[in-house]
Amino acid sequence: MQNKLNLDKGLIEKARGSARNIAEDMQRFIEKHTTVTVERTVVRLLGVDGVDDIEKPLPNVVVDHIAEGGGLSTGAAYWIGNAIANTRKNPQEIAEEISTGQLDIMKLPIADEEKIKEEIQKLAIDMVATIRENREEREALIKDIGEGKKPYLYVIVATGNIYEDVLQAQAAARQGADIIAVIRTTAQSLLDYVPYGPTTEGFGGTYATQENFRIMRKALDEVGKEVGRYIRLCNYCSGLCMPEIAAMGAIERLDVMLNDALYGILFRDINMQRTLVDQFFSRVINGYAGIIINTGEDNYLTTSDAVEEAHTVLASQFINEQFALKAGIPEKQMGLGHAFEMNPNIENGFLWELAQAQMAREIFPDAPLKYMPPTKFKTGNIFKGHLQDALFNMVAIMTGQSLQLLGMLTEAIHTPFLQDRALSIENAKYIFNNMRNLGDEIEFKKDGIIQKRAAQVLSKAADMLEEIEDEGLFNIIEEGKLAGVKRSFNGGKGLEGVIIKDEKYFNPFVDLMLGGER
Repeated sequence: MQNKLNLDKGLIEKARGSARNIAEDMQRFIEKHTTVTVERTVVRLLGVDGVDDIEKPLPNVVVDHIAEGGGLSTGAAYWIGNAIANTRKNPQEIAEEISTGQLDIMKLPIADEEKIKEEIQKLAIDMVATIRENREEREALIKDIGEGKKPYLYVIVATGNIYEDVLQAQAAARQGADIIAVIRTTAQSLLDYVPYGPTTEGFGGTYATQENFRIMRKALDEVGKEVGRYIRLCNYCSGLCMPEIAAMGAIERLDVMLNDALYGILFRDINMQRTLVDQFFSRVINGYAGIIINTGEDNYLTTSDAVEEAHTVLASQFINEQFALKAGIPEKQMGLGHAFEMNPNIENGFLWELAQAQMAREIFPDAPLKYMPPTKFKTGNIFKGHLQDALFNMVAIMTGQSLQLLGMLTEAIHTPFLQDRALSIENAKYIFNNMRNLGDEIEFKKDGIIQKRAAQVLSKAADMLEEIEDEGLFNIIEEGKLAGVKRSFNGGKGLEGVIIKDEKYFNPFVDLMLGGER
């Protein structure tokens, strides 16, 4: 990547070093803890699915049963392995018998620890192989039928009905979309369970369920063959069920997943201890599955000014990069987020947006950056909105962005109609085609507006990261220094689901996925 901004490489390394120390500090906390969600994910990955007679997911039934018996600090894998050794039943059968009261696995004799681990390891190896095969299938399909050029055209569907979502998603693919994001129903991130089966009644989006993932994956594979492009599927493993939804996505071959603990802490008031532990396991799964994660820095600018607080976006990108590396995610799967969200009335605002986007590209050269459209200053003037989106698309092609979530001219009015989405895709295709290599042809004036703006943002980000390194991320969040939102260490949703591990605890999937071939 050509250094057009003349950024201070020493300052970049200083910022990255601070972020690395922040992530290592958090990792020490993460390694000592598990959560009910992590354990439900282990149960799912061991093959448990379905619901009981009152529609409670069986992974919840099993983990609640273990928790009531006082054993969750040892991990669900230990107790299921012990139940297999005693009963010779598989995890699904064990879960079903727990749900009907036929079996209390907490009262079974304790088998030899090596035997327990041996039983679980066989099942874990099989599931990891399935996830690896999905990754290989994705790679083979892309090689066989091809894919769109970057920036990938990324659009959303959000009808609430998975079958209607399918129709809209296939229409968008035929119009030129490369990535379809199925927006989750309002507040699903606050549910401490994952709904089961196909759903048709979401609000502002569609429930994220494994069956819905399967239905949409099948639909996109069909239309992908029709249009001659692999169409990527995106959903959301954020909130109280981060690793569970990551596991479901890995099993059903999703390609992109929104995945950011800081987003959950700041914008959904999820307990910081809970979600940082959940994030690690979710990213281990996403990393191994070859799924691109999308981080949520763009959301900072919905509560903070995009000019004054631009450095918080960069600081968070540095931190998310290091969190991702800790979980085994390579840079090519780090869809670090940023956004085109400055007030359009600012003089030279386009130059500052260009500086911000170019800076992200140069500092994270191999990351598939997720670039978010203008929303905060969209009005009912659809003509001006379409122009704002055009400028956003111009910045993207000039700076080599990767995942372009297309803005909608009716952003401030209603959920987009099919024709609104078609116009947005046409806008992006026109600009990307006509300006394809413009970025290769231009340089920025030495010490001009663009270079000075980028240097200022980098300097402030480095200072902020040094402050976080000194005070600790938990303290910084409590003080409200990220996005101007204060959260308590012991507050928020889900704290009761955080558990300190004991000396017998094990989770076979972390070792297999971090140690396996990529």
